[in-house]
Amino acid sequence: MPGTVHVVDDDASFRMAVERRLKKAGYSVATYPSAQQLLDHLPDESQPGCILLDVRIPDLSGPDLQDRLSKLGSTLPIVFLTGYADVRTSVRAIKAGAEDFLTKPVSSEQLLQAIERAMAHHEVWREQKHKLDSLREHLATLTPRERQVFDLLVQGKTNKQIGRELGATERTIKAHRHQAMEKMKVQTFAELVSIAERLGILGTMVDRPESN
Repeated sequence: MPGTVHVVDDDASFRMAVERRLKKAGYSVATYPSAQQLLDHLPDESQPGCILLDVRIPDLSGPDLQDRLSKLGSTLPIVFLTGYADVRTSVRAIKAGAEDFLTKPVSSEQLLQAIERAMAHHEVWREQKHKLDSLREHLATLTPRERQVFDLLVQGKTNKQIGRELGATERTIKAHRHQAMEKMKVQTFAELVSIAERLGILGTMVDRPESN
């Protein structure tokens, strides 16, 4: 799978060796001698990628960089490398979402397998994001009244109940329902509910307290 591996390590000889190894395997490689340099040149996430990150780097440690990237909204999987087996650090990194935690010296096979898994996970995330972005675009095309009907429909209310709530005839609600489903590109009510769940709309509505 093509993609870019972003290698962050203060050891120049290690960066060069890993770069050669990864390029030979078909990956594009970008190297950074410090965490700050990566932060100053944030990787493009529109293409498959991952970060190969040394735990002990000057100024900003690997786990601290992981925290910083998470706050910035980065979704690139991180494969950690360390020359010292540190259970506490590895547990912290894994809990924070690290893809893997490898101990130096690492074999080519072990490294490439970890990179391949990370790339595959990032590709899955990118596909899911693309689908969600598309659904949000469809949702944005609804008129204010169609959005009201959509919201009430996915709560399980009937056309008649929605009509009473919005002060409209059942026939008008049916027309809005038809338009909303066309714009959301679905054929069934179940698909509409599924979209609301995926966009996080339904959970918000369910949690909303009933008004008296």
